[in-house]
Amino acid sequence: MPYKVTYFNVTALAEPIRFLLSYLNEDFEDNRFERELWPTLKPNMPFGKVPIVEIDGKVLNQSTAITRYLAKKAGLAGKDDWESLLIDISVDNIHDLRQALASYSYDPDEESKQKKYDPLIKETIPFYMKKFESIVTENNGYFVNGKLSWADLFFVSIMDYLNYMAGFDLLKEYPKLQALKASVVAIPQIKAWIAKRPNTI
Repeated sequence: MPYKVTYFNVTALAEPIRFLLSYLNEDFEDNRFERELWPTLKPNMPFGKVPIVEIDGKVLNQSTAITRYLAKKAGLAGKDDWESLLIDISVDNIHDLRQALASYSYDPDEESKQKKYDPLIKETIPFYMKKFESIVTENNGYFVNGKLSWADLFFVSIMDYLNYMAGFDLLKEYPKLQALKASVVAIPQIKAWIAKRPNTI
């Protein structure tokens, strides 16, 4: 197989890569490891982080750059520079929500974590989710220009992980985002991947 994806045994940041490889009908090795092995593996990773992707033996890091590269191969990265910019902005906005959730979820200090909870639940999450719902409503069910792009695949592919960090279904009050998710997971290649992937967060 020309592609090998290495990551923890979760969806998270590797799942957009897995979605796009599946969309492209590319066979890939889904190389997962348990968290307790990370201290041993970390020194051998570029910049000490995962996911990494090996393409024809070349080791690459930075998941968003890899996802964008695959999106270009899939024709999902925009028809011109402007559309590509709008897609990149959408993905970065989704990353901002992800980082806010991670800041809460992975805070080891219980007191600090509790202080973050109310602002996250009452302000940050509603702010982003309402914005996303509005954008998708205005764009005929998608994030950019009324058609499928890698921003849509990115959003749907990390949603299970965002829900896990939040502790509830972020989409429950947002019908347009629910419809977007339904349309993405119904894509035959994506549906087939979801059916066979490991059952993890």
